[in-house]
Amino acid sequence: QVQLVESGGGLVQAGGSLRLSCAHSGRTFNNVAMGWFRQAPGKEREFVAAISWSGGSTRYADSVKGRFTISRVNAGNTVYLQMDSLKPEDTAVYYCAARYGTTSSQRYEYNYWGQGTQVTVAS
Repeated sequence: QVQLVESGGGLVQAGGSLRLSCAHSGRTFNNVAMGWFRQAPGKEREFVAAISWSGGSTRYADSVKGRFTISRVNAGNTVYLQMDSLKPEDTAVYYCAARYGTTSSQRYEYNYWGQGTQVTVAS
């Protein structure tokens, strides 16, 4: 059984910062790419960022490029999403996801998902 647990969400003013964490537990994860997705009310779940197993390859949605940074610490089984210069349109439930192999921006390619953490950006 694999579990992904997100934390770090909350309420922040526009222009502020938050750091989300995703801890995974269960059977050993090797060669696993991790991703962050988000879903706003009434909208489809959308890709935010992804990182390879080694951390050497990352990709971002255009809407967050230059403002968000994804990183990981494999020894600690944790992936982070540093979110800076937050905007009201970043308000959503943020989900952590995992897949074997390379990074992907397609949500259907991810096998494991967390329960999500709410991020609210006030204007």
